[in-house]
Amino acid sequence: MFLCWCLSLVALIPLTTSTNPGVKVKLTAKGIEYGRQLAVASILQKLKTIKLDDMSGKVRVSWQVKYSLTNMNMVDVGLPTAALDLVPGTGPKLSIVNANFRLHGNWRVRYRFVKDSGSFNLNADDISFSTSLSIKTDPTGRPAVSSIDCGANVGKMSVRFRGGASWLYNLFKKSISSAIQKAMQKKICPLVANAVSDLNNNLKTLNVLAKVDKFAEIEYSMVASPTVSNTSIDFGLKGEFYNTGKHQEPPFSPAVFSLPPQINNMLYIGVSSFTIESAAFVYNTAGALSLYITDDMIPTISPIRLNTRTFGVFIPQIDQRFPGLMMKLLVKMAKAPVITFEPNNATVQSFASVTAYAIQPNATLTPLFVLNLVSSVGARVFVSGTRLAGAVTLSKMDLTLGTSDVGDFQVGTLNSIFQTVLNFVVIPTMNVQLAKGYPLPTLGKMKLVNTQLLVLKDHVMIGTDVQFTG
Repeated sequence: MFLCWCLSLVALIPLTTSTNPGVKVKLTAKGIEYGRQLAVASILQKLKTIKLDDMSGKVRVSWQVKYSLTNMNMVDVGLPTAALDLVPGTGPKLSIVNANFRLHGNWRVRYRFVKDSGSFNLNADDISFSTSLSIKTDPTGRPAVSSIDCGANVGKMSVRFRGGASWLYNLFKKSISSAIQKAMQKKICPLVANAVSDLNNNLKTLNVLAKVDKFAEIEYSMVASPTVSNTSIDFGLKGEFYNTGKHQEPPFSPAVFSLPPQINNMLYIGVSSFTIESAAFVYNTAGALSLYITDDMIPTISPIRLNTRTFGVFIPQIDQRFPGLMMKLLVKMAKAPVITFEPNNATVQSFASVTAYAIQPNATLTPLFVLNLVSSVGARVFVSGTRLAGAVTLSKMDLTLGTSDVGDFQVGTLNSIFQTVLNFVVIPTMNVQLAKGYPLPTLGKMKLVNTQLLVLKDHVMIGTDVQFTG
């Protein structure tokens, strides 16, 4: 399965190379080794299913010897030495040497007026084969893999017969070894090609377009050809959020960023600030970043209440004109938040408007004033399962007056009220959503283990090992 995933990364050959990636991935030698182990296990299971067709032949001694071989099944297969190498500029190449197998079958022979039969075991050593992998994209943008340039060689073979007369089966012993050797050599490459082709069903699980929620989805198609070296595969994914079903490009583009050299984990994923900002753009466009705040959302222990009496302490004309009324606040983003990644530090700056309303007895809303709210929050980014998640805390905020329907007032006097609103309502609401996270590029039942995350310049880097549970 991990090999499927490795190949899928290489397979998404782009139609254009003009766009910088929002997400970068590095598959290291450690990851390639894990892929080799899983690939060998998969091919081993395929080889165990080999069943040779019945065959017959003739050998002329003094008289013609006719023999037939039937019910030939694989008893055991061993693949002690296997390598999955990267060919720079090309892709993976799987090579297996010193493989062996044991085969059981039945024999029957006729020589002059003599007929005899029995069973046999055949041991083959020094088997080798190698195959290079061709990877193309299917119409959905997912990878399709096939085996090319496959070569197989079956070396030394030995046969042990059971039943019958030894002088009789020795007449065709060499012929049977040669016939089975040729048949096996013809079987191996098609079987390997079939095993590789079977990977395509798993490759179709690659989340090229991953649903996040009802508002958003994220695209993980490739934006440039992967760079293949002797020890790693480096590639770029689009890593861009879109409104569900509507691909509208944001008014900004991804900047260039580079993953630092790392080798301790199987996989390194770099997520740029562009990816996170594209998410903010999508949710803001969908109106999902607007929030109505009412008094019942404020903790009961808080002395600050959303009513004209509390606000009247700071703006007397509110209590004078609208005595004894409850209030409602509408926090609405003026534009998408700006995300900044610096070493060991992630911040989000948001630009919002806050409209205050008095709730009349008939439930109509009377506008009181509009404030401009610029806030800065510190962000903690973490991996939860196979999703990238986060949490924020308020660092600072700045209020200015936009418009007022109740006359002029000193905005600074409202700082304590709005700090309470942000800390007890807005920030917790954001953190509930951020904790859900968004999906990282995955394949099938992939599990991330030994995961670490670093905040670096313009991106976060996730180092992780990988396991497949099915």
